[in-house]
Amino acid sequence: MSQSQKINTRPEHPILSLLGVLIGGFVGMFSETSLNIALPSIMKAFNIETGTAQWLVTGYMLVIAIVLPLSSLLTKHFSTRGLVRFGLLDFIVGSAISALAMNFPMLLAGRMIQGIATGLILPLMFSIAMRIFPPDKLGAALGMAALVIMFAPAIGPTISGIILGALSWRYIFWSFIIFLLIGLFIMEKNLTNVFEVTKPKIDWLAIALSTISFGLIVFGISFLSKNIATALIALVVGIIFLVVYIRQQLHAKTPTLDFSVLKTPEFLTGSVLVMLNFGITLSAMYLLPMYLQNGLGVAVALTGVVMLPGGIINAAVSFGAGRAYDKIGAKMMSRLGFLISIVGSAMFLFSNSNSSLGYIIVAHIILMIGVPLAMSPSQTYGLNSLDAYQSADGSAIINTFQQVIGAVATGIATILLSTGQANYFANGGHSAKLAFTNGAHYGFMFTLILAVFGFILAFRVHNKSKETVDVEETEEATSKDKEAVTE
Repeated sequence: MSQSQKINTRPEHPILSLLGVLIGGFVGMFSETSLNIALPSIMKAFNIETGTAQWLVTGYMLVIAIVLPLSSLLTKHFSTRGLVRFGLLDFIVGSAISALAMNFPMLLAGRMIQGIATGLILPLMFSIAMRIFPPDKLGAALGMAALVIMFAPAIGPTISGIILGALSWRYIFWSFIIFLLIGLFIMEKNLTNVFEVTKPKIDWLAIALSTISFGLIVFGISFLSKNIATALIALVVGIIFLVVYIRQQLHAKTPTLDFSVLKTPEFLTGSVLVMLNFGITLSAMYLLPMYLQNGLGVAVALTGVVMLPGGIINAAVSFGAGRAYDKIGAKMMSRLGFLISIVGSAMFLFSNSNSSLGYIIVAHIILMIGVPLAMSPSQTYGLNSLDAYQSADGSAIINTFQQVIGAVATGIATILLSTGQANYFANGGHSAKLAFTNGAHYGFMFTLILAVFGFILAFRVHNKSKETVDVEETEEATSKDKEAVTE
């Protein structure tokens, strides 16, 4: 093994080692929601319809869903530094293409290139943290990663709104590049290789099944509000391929993605809680900016300002939740987080076209307290139940299905939004603002249902993972043996 491939899982400054990856992950997640508020401007610039413009979001998530399941395999074939370097440079190239786009196909191509980078960096962010931080600091480390996952999409509409108010949508992509260059510099200075490059035989059938299944599922979900027949066909075929893929991987000697980790109850529970949480975030962040503009008549730039307090609170709670996990565990935090999310979602459900901005800000803040309070502990609880060699697979699985659930949540929210508007007009309504408010209520009902399911499932969470309990029982037995010998 060459000098550049030497493994160092205990760097002198683990936070600095992870920081460049965190910045890349932040930009990737920020990118998921930042364009929602810019779509009207892009539609006007290229003279395209809503369905076409939506591909900037759909195409991005489609590529992420395809790349994510391959991340664990890639860590076995390429050095950690090489993978992160490629991801950051790839995102810079994609952002530059989008910023300079002369037509919509060029803009979309740039977005899909960015999706490759995000699909690679997101799981690396968690699996690298699992390798370089000691167990007693793992909650805080994964809390930083969770901060990226939750804070970035929450703050996306705010920053984009401010940029659009002063400049143009192209500067959203230029802002990506600034952060990515900083992340690349920090990565080159501090990141060590933490995965052993074993270069196992590549299972091309597994890669094909993974690409087809996740690609069709995300495509089908995204088309539910556009062409129901096409969407259902894609979903059914995608699910069939997914079942075949999972069965094939469970029986493979060297699986591309080790789905056997789902047999660990703590990991399965934690993973589902993370997915529900992400669904709450993306559905709310999709609905809220449009509700503010179309339901309450708030200007684009002011929309970003209204959502800023919630974004700041989200960051603070995300950071604190990871540290709190190290002290009190996931049990109470996950339950309390989903309970608070229920309150925030319900407040949006009871808002109307005459609601004050103060009411909306408070509801958003409450939701942004609840979501990260449950997110980091749930993710740490799940990943901490796995053995070290399973961390890359566990991270890839969580992040893959998280993106699928994100697409599901956004797709369902879109359908409910349209249904609510149609029902309002069908019942004799004439106000576009009231119609949009009614549609937003339908969408926020879905957000509330996700929070309720999460709260119920959180009662399956216990403060100690199976491995921790086993270790403590072993230590107790050893201690008793020593006492017996002494006596």
